[in-house]
Amino acid sequence: MSSVANSTNINIGIDDQHRAKIADGLSRLLADTYSLYLKTHNFHWNVTGPMFQTLHLMFETQYTELALAVDLIAERIRALGYPAPGTYSEYAKLSSIPETAGVPKAKEMIRLLVEGQEAVTRTARSIFPLVDEVNDEPSADLLTQRMQVHEKTAWMLRSLLEE
Repeated sequence: MSSVANSTNINIGIDDQHRAKIADGLSRLLADTYSLYLKTHNFHWNVTGPMFQTLHLMFETQYTELALAVDLIAERIRALGYPAPGTYSEYAKLSSIPETAGVPKAKEMIRLLVEGQEAVTRTARSIFPLVDEVNDEPSADLLTQRMQVHEKTAWMLRSLLEE
């Protein structure tokens, strides 16, 4: 996915080949995060039912956090010397999170968001061995923080599904 690194020689202790692979992985993470952001924002707008107020506010908190996260991920890709993907068509190719057609009921929205949070966690975790191998601590730190947020959010959402 990653295009050619910019013409300026980057010498941060990670060779070009590894930086390209990390940027590719982070591009998948960016696509998943943005897809989850869009889904969460959509559900925020369209949720109905007896839990409306609770879910409306919870989803707003979640999409706001995701909006901040996409910037951090994109900036890390840029720091590695590669362009960050930024179009819906690129995200559709890179993301593991499917779009949701129509407007599901509130409980289904929660279930779909649990799936999305877990998918982002899996994507982040899949990149970790590579960044660990080449001692890319800034990317490892970013991935660790993202996994913590997504695992906690999935747990909180999952708790709403318990009877």
